Amino acid sequence: MTDITPYRIEVDDEQLTDLRRRLAATRWPEPETVDDWTQGIPLAYTKELCEYWASSYDWRRLESRLNDLDQFKTEIDGLGIHFLHLRSRHTGAAPLVLTHGWPGSIVEFLEVLDPLLDPTAHGGSAEDAFHLVVPTLPGFGFSDKPASPGWSVEKTADAWAHGYEWYFAQGGDWGAAVSTAIAIQDHEHCHGIHVNMPTVGVDQSTMGDLTDNEKDALAGIQHYRDWDSGYSKQQSTRPQTLGYGLVDSPAGQAAWIVEKFWSWTDNDGHPEDVLSRDQLLDNVMMYWLPACGASSGRISVTTPSRSRSAAASSPRRSSAPRDAGPRSATATLSTGTAWRRADTSPPSRCRTSSSASCGSVSGR
Repeated sequence: MTDITPYRIEVDDEQLTDLRRRLAATRWPEPETVDDWTQGIPLAYTKELCEYWASSYDWRRLESRLNDLDQFKTEIDGLGIHFLHLRSRHTGAAPLVLTHGWPGSIVEFLEVLDPLLDPTAHGGSAEDAFHLVVPTLPGFGFSDKPASPGWSVEKTADAWAHGYEWYFAQGGDWGAAVSTAIAIQDHEHCHGIHVNMPTVGVDQSTMGDLTDNEKDALAGIQHYRDWDSGYSKQQSTRPQTLGYGLVDSPAGQAAWIVEKFWSWTDNDGHPEDVLSRDQLLDNVMMYWLPACGASSGRISVTTPSRSRSAAASSPRRSSAPRDAGPRSATATLSTGTAWRRADTSPPSRCRTSSSASCGSVSGR
């Protein structure tokens, strides 16, 4: 790891003007031939969303919010990695690495940062506090784009391990895969993980005695394979071809991402049941502005064995644990460091939720 330097996001006005111009010039397809989302994101809603994006969405609001946080960049294995490093005011806080996935970004963590940093301000106790490292995956957001193959989940996990003497890791989607790899590769320093997309092998000896929940999960897996995995096949085989459309068309980039928020959130039929329009577009902007429609898909090429199947528990929505689980730990950060192993003592014990493991990876 090379020097760590402070980072600010500064998007030129010209980029925002160009975005509005491209949205206004969108050549729309004909509408879907069904009255639901089964053929993809509906035309009427996509137009409505893009019209709001062009006329009312305020990027400077998000830019200011992110710039109020401690952001940094460092070079790892020749690649610039963007990350947040946020210190809790509680002296007993435990280090925690939060890793996003696709079609996510660091903005998906914004609403949980304060409760994790300062749980006493949100009805919790000081022993539940964390120091946070929130990196952006290679090829995503404001991290650099790899110029050659090789940035797999395992390599990313190894890069993330250039951190504390001991720590916890959490993630969803690709972040779950990275966190799992961290637990396997760096179990000496990683003392527990929490993931909302566990990927484990099936114990064939249990298949004849399944619970109703397990049967429902298998149905969800089959639905994903039949109806919800086309994006993955495209990104894992031809991300460059896909990138020409996503990097050139903001309407196309928004549709590609927002449809998944419909499919993968616990909504009542519409993504805005659970996320605001601004929250949806905040995440889209983390792909549009850095033009990472192609580069964000390449992780699927470098890690071809990746599977979402264990996350599916219903025909359309995955069951995501919402609780990181209680744990007790004591840590002290080295003053003045950003993302570096500090002189800390490991936790004396680790109490985990069912979706976490302590020094190892657990399955079914």
